[in-house]
Amino acid sequence: MKSGARVLGIAASDADRTSTIAGAVVRIDRVVDGVTLGTISVGGRDATASVQSVIDRADRPDVAAVLIAGIAPAWFNVIDLHALDAPGPVISVSFEASPGLDTAIEREFEGSAREWRLATYRRQPERHAVSVDGETLYVRSVDASPDRARVIVRETTPEGGRPEPLRVARLIARAAAERRRSEDS
Repeated sequence: MKSGARVLGIAASDADRTSTIAGAVVRIDRVVDGVTLGTISVGGRDATASVQSVIDRADRPDVAAVLIAGIAPAWFNVIDLHALDAPGPVISVSFEASPGLDTAIEREFEGSAREWRLATYRRQPERHAVSVDGETLYVRSVDASPDRARVIVRETTPEGGRPEPLRVARLIARAAAERRRSEDS
């Protein structure tokens, strides 16, 4: 990626009924170039729409890629990566090895809630392991080959095992969620 390239990182915080979602536009040289916030219903079905809202509010046609922390934030509120309209490839990054979410979804949900989650989850691209600085990340991508997604993830991870746009977005989401919790109490 070129030195001035920008990537939109999107991450959510944990909460009771709603989860704060943050989008951080970060240049490849680690300069933060924009922030936007939203919410996701915990255990709901609005994650895809909430992520799309963050992308839209960021309003950055110069973004080279969108990185999303995970595929099912806010207690299995599954994101449909194929449904997102982004200015570049959409790449979901997870940080732990797992056999997948099927068993957990089947255990936690019933009826249409279960079926919707399983159908949405099973439509998503296959995960591929990516080694970065001795860490293994797991990547799904839309509009980027696994090789291209691997390059984007590595180029946005200057140190440690978390791409900088996701690290920044997670910090912002946590701070915003903490502020909301303190205002509610």
